[in-house]
Amino acid sequence: MKIFKKLRYCLLAVLILAAVTGSWAGLSSKNDTEDLSQLRIRLLTHLVRQQMTVNHFSHKPLDDTLSAAAFDLYVQQLDFQKRFLTRSDIQQLNRYRNQIDDAIIQGELELPKVAARLLRLRIESVSDMVREILDRGFAFDEQQVIETDPEKLDYVEDADGLRDRWQRILKYQVLMHYVQLLDEQGGLDSNSARQRADATAVDQALLRDSIDKVRRSTEHLLRRLKEQTEEDHLERFLNAFVRAYDPHSAYLAPDALEDFEIYMKGSLEGIGATLREDDGFIRVVEVIPGSPAAKQGQLAAEDIILKVGEGTQEPVDVTETRLRDAVRLIRGKKGTEVRLTVRKPTGNEMIISITRDVVEIEEGFASSVTVPIPGEQDKAFGYLRIPSFYRDFEGSREGRQARNVTDDVRRELASLNKQNIAGLVLDLRDNGGGSLSDAIGVAGLFIATGPIVQVKNSDGNISVFEDEDPAITYDGPLVVLVNRFSASASEILAGAIQDYGRGVILGGEGTHGKGTVQAIFDMDQPLTYSPLAKFKPLGALKVTVQKFYRINGGSTQVKGVEPDIQLPDRLSFLESGEKFTEYALPWDTVTNVPYHRWEENLNIEQLRHLSRQRVAKGHRFDNLIAEIQHNVKRSRKTLRSLKLTDALKQREALHASGIEGTKDEVLSQNKDHGSLRDRISDDVYVEEAFAVLGDMRRQYEDSEPRVAGQVSPAR
Repeated sequence: MKIFKKLRYCLLAVLILAAVTGSWAGLSSKNDTEDLSQLRIRLLTHLVRQQMTVNHFSHKPLDDTLSAAAFDLYVQQLDFQKRFLTRSDIQQLNRYRNQIDDAIIQGELELPKVAARLLRLRIESVSDMVREILDRGFAFDEQQVIETDPEKLDYVEDADGLRDRWQRILKYQVLMHYVQLLDEQGGLDSNSARQRADATAVDQALLRDSIDKVRRSTEHLLRRLKEQTEEDHLERFLNAFVRAYDPHSAYLAPDALEDFEIYMKGSLEGIGATLREDDGFIRVVEVIPGSPAAKQGQLAAEDIILKVGEGTQEPVDVTETRLRDAVRLIRGKKGTEVRLTVRKPTGNEMIISITRDVVEIEEGFASSVTVPIPGEQDKAFGYLRIPSFYRDFEGSREGRQARNVTDDVRRELASLNKQNIAGLVLDLRDNGGGSLSDAIGVAGLFIATGPIVQVKNSDGNISVFEDEDPAITYDGPLVVLVNRFSASASEILAGAIQDYGRGVILGGEGTHGKGTVQAIFDMDQPLTYSPLAKFKPLGALKVTVQKFYRINGGSTQVKGVEPDIQLPDRLSFLESGEKFTEYALPWDTVTNVPYHRWEENLNIEQLRHLSRQRVAKGHRFDNLIAEIQHNVKRSRKTLRSLKLTDALKQREALHASGIEGTKDEVLSQNKDHGSLRDRISDDVYVEEAFAVLGDMRRQYEDSEPRVAGQVSPAR
């Protein structure tokens, strides 16, 4: 078998060599001394093109439309904050807009080379500007503002425009440092602070300290940007090209094994967070349950990490930084402190101090607790949280007893059944997905046999995945909690529960909408037994190859799962989800499959009405709605004053509101501190889920008795 495997790879390598050689026709006549680097680029682009055009689910044609999309993505990440390039620079690059498809086919990638040289020139000129601006100092009594949302900015016209932009950027940074130092020294609620604010007096020592901090941070940023190579730009260019197919496909550049695993797993030892590069920023995707970051409680999904500080050392600006470089700064030995300067989705900036530690994954497993029902002796509801659809695949392959979420949930449900719970809340909030087989397995614990999800391949073939176990582990009243960070496998489970009418889905505006499946293609593998092996390593491609569909025929892509009962969504101001992502694959439908709904006499409209009444009357939801309105207002207000009195008043107002620097700033529900019962004790969403369970019980009592697991024809 090994011989046949080698022969297969050899044959594939010969085919690749023939194809690439064909695209290199006339090479010797162009330049007989062309170096291996250029030949490697041609081989790499050929393999990328081959994988994307053949294996990607969409089968998008390699044409000018795709070229324009790739160009826009590349230019966005080249200077997302519009701090270096001018309009004339963009016009110069724009001539490549419709040529990327041709460049990929020919293996002649000129754009990243031109862009790298152009950006380096602008960084050099900005470096001189920064020194002059900081040496000149600032007047904080002028009426001047800065736009903090790069998407609302345009590229400047010329060098004078760049100077003005950097003057505002540096002034804002100095002002924020100054206000923070002033706050730390005396507190902005003191009379002395108010007097200084009214008189616009400036503490010159604190101001010098603030300018020095900004100078060191900015110089480090510019020095790091100057160190970027053409290879770095090539990697970003190829990633932009791949992302033009869809946002979940990516080019994974070769590097140290540790860095490759960062791309593949997105996990960071030390604090326990999943990060991604996003248009020049390092953005938090997920805080791993049980990790040091989760226990600290302030870092949350959608936070942007602006700076990283080691203990008492000066923090390092990580904007425009590669993920792997940011990760190296964040990692560290157990017991050491890392300070993250983050920007919340509301626009607030705060410093989060986290002590690095080994992630205690036990808290990342399914867990449950019972909550007594007020006024009913010896009666309780069950609460079951599934943080992710985990499975030890390596253990399964090696024949070991491999831990997985299906077995854990089955065990938790059995424990809850022994306690004779009157209803169950299944919490899928912030669950980003995981194992498809476990999404099916967990769904099967609540229903008899039947289809759970449909999966469509890139060739159009559709497979139906079913629960084949007739056993029902839990057959009582069920409420499933979701939010916009419930994604992928979570949406499969929630969608199946909803389609079967097995329970009530409760949450905000909807789930994330990720209904696609990715596969990893190692581009080194076919070169193993060929003369082309000298060009390794080439990296890997993450390619979207499949799409999920519910058993009712609708895709979970983009639309996600809409809750049966919607509650005020504290995350509503976030543009987070597939529908906000560029070049996301569209929502569509396939033919539904036959299935039998769970026989329940539930009146969803009545449950919805009763919930709305509680929300309208409940003082706790009043507080939540006020928080939502505040966050929406603040997230839309992206202009910041550069006047000292305004900055001090804003800081005082934040102190007075109790918002900044408190757990209220954490927008995720994933509060991993204290016991599970403590974590849900003040959660208004869980409280309402229990109330809905109470309504469901009363409906059952008023209706005909139900036989456990009884089903009826699909309708």
